[in-house]
Amino acid sequence: MSDPYIAILMLALFIVIVLLGFPIAFTLIAMGLGFGYYAYYDPLRMQTVFDNRIFDLFVSNTFSVMSNEVLVAVPLFLFMGYVVERANIVDRLFFSIQMATRRVPGSMAVAALATCAVFSTATGIVGAVVTLMGLLALPTMLKAGYDRKLAAGVICAGGTLGILIPPSIMLIVYAAIAQVSPVRLYAAALLPGFLLASLYMIYVVTRATLNPKLAPRPPEEEVPPLGTMILNLLTSFVPLAVLILSVLGAILMGIATPAEAAGVGSLGSLILALAYRAMSWQRLREAVFLTARTSAMVCWLFVGSWTFASVFSYLGGQALIEESVLALNLSPVQFLILAQFIIFLLGWPLEWSEIIIIFVPIFLPMLDTFGIDPLFFGVLVALNLQTSFLTPPMAMSAYYLKGVAPPMVQLMDIFKGIMPFLALVFISMIILYVFPELALGPPVFFFG
Repeated sequence: MSDPYIAILMLALFIVIVLLGFPIAFTLIAMGLGFGYYAYYDPLRMQTVFDNRIFDLFVSNTFSVMSNEVLVAVPLFLFMGYVVERANIVDRLFFSIQMATRRVPGSMAVAALATCAVFSTATGIVGAVVTLMGLLALPTMLKAGYDRKLAAGVICAGGTLGILIPPSIMLIVYAAIAQVSPVRLYAAALLPGFLLASLYMIYVVTRATLNPKLAPRPPEEEVPPLGTMILNLLTSFVPLAVLILSVLGAILMGIATPAEAAGVGSLGSLILALAYRAMSWQRLREAVFLTARTSAMVCWLFVGSWTFASVFSYLGGQALIEESVLALNLSPVQFLILAQFIIFLLGWPLEWSEIIIIFVPIFLPMLDTFGIDPLFFGVLVALNLQTSFLTPPMAMSAYYLKGVAPPMVQLMDIFKGIMPFLALVFISMIILYVFPELALGPPVFFFG
């Protein structure tokens, strides 16, 4: 078997081992070292069993990841998210938005989507957003007479918006992988993110208008006075919105790098939690621990994937895939559709981190050949990865929600509720295909 086919075997074995449940990062490292030992084996140079260049490559990759300035923003944004999550403002946020939109058809569902968008943007942690909103908003909507499928779909879809709308950790990771400016990538993802959130809300309002029984209006006696609603908005929505806009605005206006803005955002989240009297020593310890654990996972994923990718490319696997794709004589649009279809299929068994770090780099070297902007490709990938949380039977958002949902809400109800929102993700991708200026315009507007 020639080296390129050994590289393909390496990739296939990795997918099989991951599906068996082995840890992603350590599987990447083990396979990279194992196949790399074969790839770099030189009997003339070898004096001891460890005298192989794969070990030098592994050490070099580890140092490169740990000293990568772009990735400094990851633990800071994670810490900001975990602190905000523990500030106990989601219930206030949901209630205040719900009352402010009470005259809109499906006001609770619209409020849940808005809360998910704001909260997931602040945290970027899909599981945390879906779980918290499942505990808070789902029982409230069910008690108000909302359709179970609609209520479940709203929370599952809204909770995934944090990996698309800046400041997104996923976009930081893609920027490091694709070697593009994270600031420009944030600007490129801004309009598509709001487009998808708007499509979700338009769908909910339309369905509630056509069939009011799906989302009954709140009784007038439950609506608080205007002054109370304004006070609730000022004390719940405004502080968190100011924190997010300050971080994002500082990045887009060129005042601060993503790492600097994330540092300021972390400080702002601590001040916000203290102002709500929701920060204790125990909660701070939990936030620090979760930040360290998740950051370590991301860093070791990078180390493993870079080692794996280096060996894969050295054996000729990357060249073999490129030759196979180029032999198809695809147009740029056809190449984009093929790449996005493969990423969509990978979203069933894998999470976004593995797809971005391991499989997206296979497509990146081909972008120049097809004349595709890596910023545009990154936004398409970010939109596509919404489906990895929403596509049955491996829709992780559904399982997050099922874990905290009342017994009456069955998993099949959640799957059925997700499907219209999954269709809206594909519609948003089609809109972006037709109007690429939605992604490519803002970077030019902000940065020239």
